[in-house]
Amino acid sequence: MIPDNVMTAIEVRGISKRFDDVEAVAGIDFDVRKGELFGFLGPNGAGKSTTINMLIGLARPDAGTIRIGGIDCSKNPKAAQHLMGVVPDESNLYPELTGFDNLCFCGSLYGMSRRDREARARELLDRFGLAAAGGRKFGGYSKGMKRKLTIAAGIIHSPAILFMDEPTTGIDVASARQIRQLIADLNASGTTIFLTTHYIEEAQRLCERIAFIVKGRIVRIDTIEQLMRRTDGRHVVQFAVSNSTDDLCDLLLGEWPGLHCQAIAEGHIRVESPKPVRVGPLVRLLEDRGVEVFEARKIQPSLEDVFVEITGIEADAMKQEKANSGKGGGA
Repeated sequence: MIPDNVMTAIEVRGISKRFDDVEAVAGIDFDVRKGELFGFLGPNGAGKSTTINMLIGLARPDAGTIRIGGIDCSKNPKAAQHLMGVVPDESNLYPELTGFDNLCFCGSLYGMSRRDREARARELLDRFGLAAAGGRKFGGYSKGMKRKLTIAAGIIHSPAILFMDEPTTGIDVASARQIRQLIADLNASGTTIFLTTHYIEEAQRLCERIAFIVKGRIVRIDTIEQLMRRTDGRHVVQFAVSNSTDDLCDLLLGEWPGLHCQAIAEGHIRVESPKPVRVGPLVRLLEDRGVEVFEARKIQPSLEDVFVEITGIEADAMKQEKANSGKGGGA
């Protein structure tokens, strides 16, 4: 456990890491408070996984200091390992072992007695809805089941700090929802969680504070509440239309110069204004020019909008990178 007099679970000062000519992490600073759910958000290659690897002792920083639970890990990266649990972006469990045996093996690595690790394994299998599958080989589990057992393995020793690298990537919607609830429950019980993700909506739903990292540099750290204040006074309408070329935006801007308009996807345009938007005149203008409008709806600006504004990276580009990569985490 983290000592009661230590209020900062993770303290990072000036850490950097290069791989040949690539500066993966460029002298970043941040703190994670004890009991906090802290999000680390950025695209592929931003430095998320490199950072997490330095924090958990799998990689040594070229410069800077790391303190975990008040313990200086600069000279001995493994000094605080007993405080940490790790959920990697891809499972590190053994396909030939059963779910129960995988958990027991992980418990033995942390020095748990046979009695304690078996009792804890049964408790976690039940808690994660895997009790019926505990005797089956891990290799036969679905993707969602594999993610849940990997999380269970990461907390087998009841760590004070849990590092999670892309925990919901590549699984079905129902399993992702269950895992997000498990993460929230773990944090509510007092576990400090450091979460990396590509999914902006997931970070907004789960985290108290978020760091945006781009090209190895942290460009902003703040609470969700403070970040969302950037959207105050912004009014957004999204249209589903038969033709979403940039010409439509030129048409709308010609009539209403104060608008910001963008073709965001095939058949969709987004209109934003600092003043309330009257939808009717916009729809009439489009239809008068032969454009069929299937839907027009006002939407609440989200953390995606804040992320795009701060970083200049489109949220859809992050999602596409994740789909193309086929695996979690950035370099």
